[in-house]
Amino acid sequence: MECVFGMVGDGFALVAADTSAVHSILVHKSNEDKVMILDSHKLLGASGEAGDRVQFTEYIQKNVHVYEFRNGIPLTTAATANFTRCELALALRKNPYFVNILLAGYDKNIGPSLYYIDYIATLHKVDKGAFGYGSYFSLSMMDRHYKSGMSLEEAIDLVDKCIIEIRSRLVVAPPNFVIKIVDKDGAREYAWRESIKDAAGVSAA
Repeated sequence: MECVFGMVGDGFALVAADTSAVHSILVHKSNEDKVMILDSHKLLGASGEAGDRVQFTEYIQKNVHVYEFRNGIPLTTAATANFTRCELALALRKNPYFVNILLAGYDKNIGPSLYYIDYIATLHKVDKGAFGYGSYFSLSMMDRHYKSGMSLEEAIDLVDKCIIEIRSRLVVAPPNFVIKIVDKDGAREYAWRESIKDAAGVSAA
């Protein structure tokens, strides 16, 4: 019951995701970070099969770093989105990755942006987007409350509304979420919204 969603605000973009690692009827952990910091000014939130998600997102991250090392300049967010889309499209004809991605970034002289990339290599630039079962509720909340040019406080309040709706309406709702933002100061973790602690950490304590 994964959920990844994001939006663009006034001078920033954010991505939020659940942190549950599940297989079949088992919950393996509840602190799995599904929002990767690609580089200093990019975030990549992903949902899908765990193996595909980890392998593909790490592959994209390393290639973004290699490009910067070789050329001395980082890829723009749009260029990273198109590279990611191309790799998914190539894999689609060979060994497909079942992974859906929200790519957020901040570029100098351009500002924040958010890209929607699904497992069949569809690419769209969006102001808000979501993947997973939780998207049925988060998209409806964002359709109702999202507006262009939101402040960070307004955006976080909307994220909290989405999380509350998911927890109360989804039959098997993920308990914990992580929120990350990217703006002119870089990509970073903003907050966690936790209703339970990781079982391994509790037993170890």
